[in-house]
Amino acid sequence: MAGTSMEMTGAEMVLRALVDNGVEHIFGYPGGAVLPIYDELHQQDEVEHILVRHEQGAGHMAEGYARSTGKAGVVLVTSGPGATNVVTALQDALMDSIPLVCITGQVPTSLIGSDAFQECDTVGITRPCTKHNWLVRDVNQLSAVIHEAFKIATSGRPGPVVVDIPKDVQFATGLYTPPPPVGRHSGYAPKVQGDLDKIRAAIELMATAERPVIYSGGGVINSGTEASHLLRELVELSGFPITSTLMGLGAYPASGKNWLGMLGMHGTYEANMAMHDCDVMVCIGARFDDRITGRIDAFSPNSKKIHIDIDPSSINKNVRVDIPILGDVGHVLEDMVRLWRASSHTDRARLDPWWKAISGWRSRNSLAYTANADVIMPQHAIQRLYEATKDRDTYITTEVGQHQMWAAQFYGFEEPNRWMTSGGLGTMGYGFPAAIGVQAAHRDSLVIDIAGDASIQMCIQELSCAVQYELPVKIFILNNQYMGMVRQWQQLLHGNRLSHSYTESLPDFVKLAEAYGAEGLRCDKPGDLDASIARMIESDKPFVFDCRVAALANCFPMIPSGKAHNEMLLPDEATDEVVATAIDAKGRQLV
Repeated sequence: MAGTSMEMTGAEMVLRALVDNGVEHIFGYPGGAVLPIYDELHQQDEVEHILVRHEQGAGHMAEGYARSTGKAGVVLVTSGPGATNVVTALQDALMDSIPLVCITGQVPTSLIGSDAFQECDTVGITRPCTKHNWLVRDVNQLSAVIHEAFKIATSGRPGPVVVDIPKDVQFATGLYTPPPPVGRHSGYAPKVQGDLDKIRAAIELMATAERPVIYSGGGVINSGTEASHLLRELVELSGFPITSTLMGLGAYPASGKNWLGMLGMHGTYEANMAMHDCDVMVCIGARFDDRITGRIDAFSPNSKKIHIDIDPSSINKNVRVDIPILGDVGHVLEDMVRLWRASSHTDRARLDPWWKAISGWRSRNSLAYTANADVIMPQHAIQRLYEATKDRDTYITTEVGQHQMWAAQFYGFEEPNRWMTSGGLGTMGYGFPAAIGVQAAHRDSLVIDIAGDASIQMCIQELSCAVQYELPVKIFILNNQYMGMVRQWQQLLHGNRLSHSYTESLPDFVKLAEAYGAEGLRCDKPGDLDASIARMIESDKPFVFDCRVAALANCFPMIPSGKAHNEMLLPDEATDEVVATAIDAKGRQLV
C-alpha cells in the first residue's frame, strides 16, 4: 500500500480508504476483476481479510460483524457471480437496517456492455437492495465515493451500499482524497433531531394514558447503547409495559419487571393482547411489520399511536399514526426523558387496572410446553443453553425457522447487540456466517449459532473458514429432521399435506464437523444435555452440536395467517384442535 504520497493506484486507494474509515476486518473472495485490490491486501497488515467459502457467506459475516460492533461491515467480491452471490445478504441487510459497504470488481470500462466474461450489471441488479450504489469510472473520484459510501451506510437508517470498480480503474493512477471532516459530507444528511412540539404532544398524550404500551424495535439498537439506556430510563420513569420486535430484543432487559416478552406472530399472549387493547402505543424504532400487526385492519383499533423513526418512508407506510416524530431514536428519547422529568408525571395509580389485565394475560402461560423425560423438547434445549451461557460474554445468532422463534422466546437478552438474526428477509443460512463475523470482532467471546438441521446446510461450507481462522464458533442444531416451520404451516394451514418438508438423508453432523477439522457431538437424551452443552462451551475449536429434539413439536403461540394479532393460537388450544389429528409424511400419528 502507498506511503505518504497522495498519488496512488485505484487499488491502493481502496485500501487507504478502508484504513481511513476505521476498517479492521473485511470478508471476501478473490476473482479476476478484483485481483489488483487483493494484490494490495497482500502488501499490508492494517486490515485483516477473512477468506470466505461463498460470497453470500461474506455478506452475512459482515452483517454479524456490523450488528455486534455498531460499525459498518465490509465485503470484497469479484464481478459477475461474485456480485450476484452477495445479493441475498444485501437484501437481508437492507430489510434489517444493517450497515454494509460492499466493494465489487467489474470488467474494464471498455468492455462494459459487451457481455464480457464474468460481467453483469451490478449497479442495476443491486439498486433495489441497497441504500445507494456507484459504478466508478474515474479513478480520481474513487476515494471520495468510498468515503461517501461509509457515510451513507452508517447514517440515518443504516443499510448496505455497493461500490462497483472496473479493473482498469483499479490499475489507473490518480489523486487520493482523505475523508472530509465530520459533518462535511455533501448530499446525504438525515434528520436526527425530533420536532420538539411533536415530542411535547407525545409526552402529553402518554401522561394521560390509562392503557399504554411501548413497542420497541431494532432502531433502538441501531441508534447505539445510549439509546437503549434512555429507553430503560423512560420505562422506569413512566411505569409503562414494554414489548419488542424480534430485531429489538436486548434493548430492554428480559429480566425487567415491565417486560412483556416479544410480540408478533410467535410473540407472547400478553404482549399481543396489550398491543391490541392499549389506548396509547409508543412505537420506537420499529416499522409495523406484517409479522407484528397481523391483519392490518384489525390492528390495535382503539389506540392513539406515536411513531419515532429516522426513516421518513417508514412513517404512515403500513399503519396510520397520530403523532409521527422523525428523528434518531437516541436524540428523541433524550428529549422525551427530559420532558417527562420536567413535567413530574408521577400518577401511576391510573395504570393499576391495566397491569391487572396484563397479569391475567400472563397467567395463560402462552409459552408453556410439556416436558419429556425421554425426548429433548426444543424449548427445553434453549432453556438449558441459556442457563449455561447467561453469565458469560455471549453472543447469539440464529438461522431462520422454528429454532429462531424458540431462541427469541426462551433465551433472555439483557443487553443490546448480543442477538443477531434475520428478521425482514428471513434468510436461511444467515446464522452461521453471521456468527463467524461476530467471532472475528470478539475473539474471546462465546458465539453460538442456534440452528436448524435444514438451515445450517445452506452455508455449512463456512466451517472451513472458521477452522482456518481459528474462530471457535459453536453451532447448536435443533435437529428435528424437518424443515420445521414449513412443516408446521403445512400442518396447520395446508390440510397437513407435508409437501417436501421432511429432510431425509441428513448428514452425520458430527462426522461432517470432523471432516472440516472442527469438533462435533450428538445428544438425544434430556439427562445428557447439560454435560454436553458444557463440553461444547469448553471447546476451543469450532463445534457442531447435533441436538436431536422432538421431531414434531410446534412453535406456539402463533397468529395464523390472515388473523388479527389478538387471535392467537395457544399451545393448549392447538393440541386439541390440530395436533391430535395430524398425520405426518410417512403416515405416522403426530404426538
